[in-house]
Amino acid sequence: MDRFHQMNPFSKRDSHSAHSVVWYKVLTLASWLLSVVVTVYYAIEPPHDGKYHRGTIWHQNYRHYSGFTLNSVITSIYWIVLFILQLGYISHLFSSQTESVNAACSVGSHFIANNLLHFGFVMLFVRSHFVWAEVLLVLNFANLTSLYFRHHAYPRFIHAPAVSGPLAWTFVALYWNGAIMVPHQGSLVARVFANVFVWSLLGYGLFFIVLYKDYTMGFALSVLSASLGVAQFFRQVVAFQWIFAFTIMAVLFVLTVIVAVPAWTGRQVPWGGTAERRQVDAERAPLLAE
Repeated sequence: MDRFHQMNPFSKRDSHSAHSVVWYKVLTLASWLLSVVVTVYYAIEPPHDGKYHRGTIWHQNYRHYSGFTLNSVITSIYWIVLFILQLGYISHLFSSQTESVNAACSVGSHFIANNLLHFGFVMLFVRSHFVWAEVLLVLNFANLTSLYFRHHAYPRFIHAPAVSGPLAWTFVALYWNGAIMVPHQGSLVARVFANVFVWSLLGYGLFFIVLYKDYTMGFALSVLSASLGVAQFFRQVVAFQWIFAFTIMAVLFVLTVIVAVPAWTGRQVPWGGTAERRQVDAERAPLLAE
């Protein structure tokens, strides 16, 4: 069992050997570059191979209008900021502080898997292989969910770019690609289902904000909800979806601020917490200050 633990790259470890750190540096940087290059390229250029309809990421987004069509500008800004933050996370692998290196390595395997699965998703999405793209999204959602619940207490420089940011996107992308995947995306039945399932964004965000006081997840989901609301508004003014999306955005953003301000100022959030939780927060304070 101990041997399996040592061989399993996803096992939780408090320290890493110099050899492992080198591999994490190489694979993390290489997979991140692969994810960035493919995303940027296919955001502006369509693929030139494949037997099905081909198009850029945003061509596919607007060609298959649905109740989860996103705004290209807001979502692109989200990804640009996320990629920049991820570069900051990667820089901690090269830190001279052992504590920062070990913390960055601890989520490295899941982060590498996320990059590779995101790469595969983009390659399939732009070539209209939406069913297989959805399979990769489900796998990545499982990967990032496992990462979140095992490593949710790491400092912000790791949590936001490597955990909450990608997880929030993957959750929204499941609906985005899933709505494209089903036939007759613009039918009344599809719109009604979209009006119902859009509220899962609020429930998902509330889960992390209330239970984990995770304002990074709340902010990420509020931005993506805004992207959804803007796209739905410009598609059809007389409709419920954009109203629902903006309502979700507003609620998540307000709750995010309510949680974030006390966290930044060192105070307790309004709904408090247990003594044990306060002790954990106190122990993490030096890390959070980074």
